[in-house]
Amino acid sequence: MAMPNLNLKALTVLVRATDALHELIKTDVAQYGLNPTEFSVMELLYHRGQQPIQLIGKKVLIASSSITYVVDKLETKNYVIRKACPEDRRVTFAELTDSGQRLMDEIFPKHEQVINQAFQGMEQQEIEEMIRTVKKIGYQSQDV
Repeated sequence: MAMPNLNLKALTVLVRATDALHELIKTDVAQYGLNPTEFSVMELLYHRGQQPIQLIGKKVLIASSSITYVVDKLETKNYVIRKACPEDRRVTFAELTDSGQRLMDEIFPKHEQVINQAFQGMEQQEIEEMIRTVKKIGYQSQDV
């Protein structure tokens, strides 16, 4: 009988855990009328302030072609506003509106609690080790 390939098992476990976390986030932010991508953009703006729209995609891991659509939707909901860069006409910033700021003030602490519950059974040392290990897998995968 062949020995099971632990790498394949690790991949399966990692993908299933990632899928479960994505589902958790999707369910959590849906109660506020947002999808995970919209929430990611708002979370970035909430923590980092205004950002050039062109760079948001890289920071929240979504395709640059989708950014305009997401910012449009957030603008329609009155959570985000576009601002032209006075120094460079090619650059447009996205920034939370007062309404977007108030929403994030309300929901981010609740969202953080949901994420904390997902990691509840783990010691801090286990989480730090997991971060190092998963980063290593990510870097190694880029070199294949």
